[in-house]
Amino acid sequence: MGDSLTYKILKSHLVEGTLKPGTEIGIRIDQTLTQDATGTMAYLEFESMGIDRVKTQISVSYVDHNMLQQGFENADDHRYLQSVAARYGVYFSKPGNGICHQVHLERFAEPGKTLLGSDSHTPTSSGMGMIAIGAGGLEIALAMAGMPYLFPMPKVVLVKLNGKLKPWVSAKDIILEMLRRLTVKGGVGKIFEYGGDGVKFLSIPERSTITNMGAELGATTSIFPSDERTREYLVKQGRGKAWKELVADKNAFYDEVIEVNLNSLEPLIACPHSPDNVKKVKDIEGIKVQQVCIGSCTNSSYTDLMKVARIMKGKKIHPEVSLSINPGSKQVLEMISRNGALADIISAGARILESSCGPCIGMGQSPPTGSVSLRTFNRNFEGRSGTKDANVYIVSPETAAISALKGEITSPLKLGKPVKIFIPNKFSINDNMIIPPVKNGKKVEIIRGPNIKPLPDTKPLPDSVSGKVLIKVGDNISTDHILPAGAKVLPLRSNIPAISEYTFNAVDPQFVKRAKEWGAGVVLGGMNYGQGSSREHAAIAPMYLGVKAVITKSFARIHRANLINFGIVPLMLENENDYNLFDTGDDIQLDGLREAILNKKDITIRNATKDKTVSLKSDLTGREREILAAGGRLNYVKLGGSNGR
Repeated sequence: MGDSLTYKILKSHLVEGTLKPGTEIGIRIDQTLTQDATGTMAYLEFESMGIDRVKTQISVSYVDHNMLQQGFENADDHRYLQSVAARYGVYFSKPGNGICHQVHLERFAEPGKTLLGSDSHTPTSSGMGMIAIGAGGLEIALAMAGMPYLFPMPKVVLVKLNGKLKPWVSAKDIILEMLRRLTVKGGVGKIFEYGGDGVKFLSIPERSTITNMGAELGATTSIFPSDERTREYLVKQGRGKAWKELVADKNAFYDEVIEVNLNSLEPLIACPHSPDNVKKVKDIEGIKVQQVCIGSCTNSSYTDLMKVARIMKGKKIHPEVSLSINPGSKQVLEMISRNGALADIISAGARILESSCGPCIGMGQSPPTGSVSLRTFNRNFEGRSGTKDANVYIVSPETAAISALKGEITSPLKLGKPVKIFIPNKFSINDNMIIPPVKNGKKVEIIRGPNIKPLPDTKPLPDSVSGKVLIKVGDNISTDHILPAGAKVLPLRSNIPAISEYTFNAVDPQFVKRAKEWGAGVVLGGMNYGQGSSREHAAIAPMYLGVKAVITKSFARIHRANLINFGIVPLMLENENDYNLFDTGDDIQLDGLREAILNKKDITIRNATKDKTVSLKSDLTGREREILAAGGRLNYVKLGGSNGR
């Protein structure tokens, strides 16, 4: 059997392990990206390692999340990020230059390379034919220090795209169909490799919409081949020399195969409050809409916004709808400004936001109380928009545009004849807001504002853990539930004592007070605990408040790794029904935990309140056991674990 595209790239970067699903591998990382919501902590972690210069081929620090400069915190942190980038050899993308994934696709992504990013939607760049993976900030710091990225080898699933999309059906509908079939847990432990004759009809921005939302499936990453469409895109970006053809062997082996007939797809919509609650748009038409937001790293490309502009040209949005547009990059904004498309959008009644993440992370544009908000984003978790009782739907730009005009959810199939989009032979290229690092970084002074606090210390795993169940939560708890984003919380991302005050605030506002009063304890969760954003603060803040272990039915990939990196033991119930034997406030004991972790012994937890003892399990690798015993990854590295790895 031949090799899949995934195996070809992983083989060329493999430094540890074998490509056998479920076993730990280590790969060399060529590129890294950070964004300002997670990057500040990542660079503080990198500084603590004492490395003089990043060892990657390219590392880029983006400012795109926390753009509201209300108070000194954000502006100070941006100055820190720019100065630390100059000091250690990192490119710096200034505020306003665009969303990290859109800009990276335009200016840095290359076929055949590996990219590790401190954002769960880093796989956006995999639409370019590279292996791009989202991870916690500490993983990115270690990669910048020249260490391999360690993770369990996923299964490789071929998604065979057959045929061609009908007019008004988009790439967004392809990934929504995947979510409808597989759910938000369906990609855990998998890489989705897209192939089939339908691939050639999809542009790079369309492919990247699909790989972007592979994160919502829980996938390690998704990938498209590098073909003639890839070459065309790179040439338009002035980077034609970066192209090379990369495709799977004709007889490549895959662990699974999924077929999607593109010509049978219809416009789809993800209903509240999960990306996998997918229905056909036509089946819920007529629901009144109060807000429409078009943009985000999923759907803010030149092509996306040109379609919106053509749909809205000469028309007016419904008087009861608030429409906002955030272009994905300065390049996109400049191009639609010059060709008149921006004027068409503004004339229709849209509000134009910065080239940033904006409403996607609750950074402004919170919808009205109890309202319906249509968004071209990737997540619609309850409360993520900033309004807890808002009903947020995920749609394509085409569905968003016509619904904004009609004032109610409307299928774009009613638009009639498809619009024609002109794609220029060359995109606008102006990198004046990407600041390259200076040659002699040792002369750079790193500027630290008063909001930047030292990393909290972690301590070695104790012999035993006793305390209380600090909180009991259900299935599909996201990192937004654990530690929310938004304009109030994100400015505190470099101040762990301050940001920890918001831990589990969206689920139980009394959690922090209770954790401080009760001291050490555990969190009890259901299935797919920790889905969503890669933010490692959702592990650091609970650690700071005394959480020693998280016990669940199952974990999301990135959050599980973040827990281990910061010394919190991830454990699973041997019998999922034992979840019902615990309640918040129960006294628990994990006797002999350290020895059990280090020596792969049976682990039990005793509920002293109910006089019940249940069995737990772990899927920890040998290295992860040593990391937990040391009290986290930084301690492990400083102690010389696995030669610094």
